[in-house]
This record gives sequence, C-alpha cells and structure tokens, in this order.
Amino acid sequence: MAKPLKVDDVWLDRIAGLLDEMEFGSLNIVVHEGQIVQVERTERKRYEMGTSGAAKSSGSQRNAARPLRQSGTR
Repeated sequence: MAKPLKVDDVWLDRIAGLLDEMEFGSLNIVVHEGQIVQVERTERKRYEMGTSGAAKSSGSQRNAARPLRQSGTR
C-alpha cells in the first residue's frame, strides 16, 4: 500500500524555485516511501529561424546561436 506523500515548505520552495527559472523543460520528482528524495530538472532551449536567416532564441540574447566561423574566413 502506498504511503501518503510528505511535502514540507522546504520542498515546496525548492520546487517553485526550479520552476521559476525554467522557460521550457520538465521537472521530475522522485518519491521513495512517501518522501521526496530527488528532483531531476531537464531544461530545453528552443531556437527559431528569423526572416533574416539569423537564429532567434526564445530566451535571452546570450543563448542566441552564433555561427562557428564567418563565411570567407578560416
């Protein structure tokens, strides 16, 4: 029989903090014998191609895709 889940304010704050910082992704909560023992966070970065051909990030500018090398140079 399953034990009732015990969640205190510390875990609620941890989970809320992880979700607040995430734009795209998932949060997996691992429970063992009615207690949270682990939280796994997987975050995704999504990029869209703009009309000018430059990648546009759905997040901040620091995550924008940049070319590895400018064309015509080595």
